[in-house]
Amino acid sequence: MSKKIRLRAFAKINLCLHVTGKLPDGYHELRTVFQSISLHDSLEMEKTPSREIKLEIAGADQKQFSVPADASNLVWRAIEAAWREIGTRHGFRARLTKRIPVARGLGGGSSDAAAALIGALRLARRDVPLPRLLELASSLGADVPFFLFGGRALGVHRGDEIYPLPDLPVAQSVLVVSPREIGVSTRDAYSWIDERLTTRAATPKMWSFCALCWSRQSGGLENDFEAAVFSRHPRLGQIKRRLLQEGAAEAALAGSGSAVFGIFRNPAQVRRAARAFPEDQVFVARTLSRDSYRRAMLPR
Repeated sequence: MSKKIRLRAFAKINLCLHVTGKLPDGYHELRTVFQSISLHDSLEMEKTPSREIKLEIAGADQKQFSVPADASNLVWRAIEAAWREIGTRHGFRARLTKRIPVARGLGGGSSDAAAALIGALRLARRDVPLPRLLELASSLGADVPFFLFGGRALGVHRGDEIYPLPDLPVAQSVLVVSPREIGVSTRDAYSWIDERLTTRAATPKMWSFCALCWSRQSGGLENDFEAAVFSRHPRLGQIKRRLLQEGAAEAALAGSGSAVFGIFRNPAQVRRAARAFPEDQVFVARTLSRDSYRRAMLPR
């Protein structure tokens, strides 16, 4: 009925992540700089004659953090959101191949959702105005709007208000270390944030750090989750220190965890450093500019 399209759903890291307070709706207010990296999931989609959604999951590690192939999955929910918006009579079949590890702070589920929104609209040959598309994305999750743009961007409010930032002058080499035995749910991570963090006002340092558009010359990586998460999972702090010992210019917790990443001078240095973590999942990646992200994510 329709040709199959393939999309890539890229992971993200946070170059800075500050939790500045609580909003009236109970969510936390953030100031963060998102950065796309080349680590990605793959999503295949096609239209079907019957008005139903069929989702298949491949590649997910089912030992601790299973990825459901039902209406609770963000891909499924994104297709439903597109469905309701455009009123198509067709159904969709989707196959999601996971490579981004689950519950590691890399935004895999949110990226999958953004890819599914784009794929469903492309297959239906329908356009949605960008403001409305952002509303649909935000309804699926706070990180989802970022993945419509990629590259590097400032996120405020819940992280769902996105302001594109200039790309880094050159692509950076990134090593992501994902310990197999440790996963941190976003809900748990926020519950661990100290009351001092969730009630304090944004300081000039926080604002200047994000507004100066992070570079290795303007400041180090910062993540307010590290103190709370590292105290409960000391090995994550050990991984950060080992990344720095192996030559990383900077290292930090990825989002709310539990992956930890390091920024290196070149891919060869990343590959050498990866050998220091034989018991963990490791991913050699690079940062993506906005143009590179857009080209790589286009349906094929």
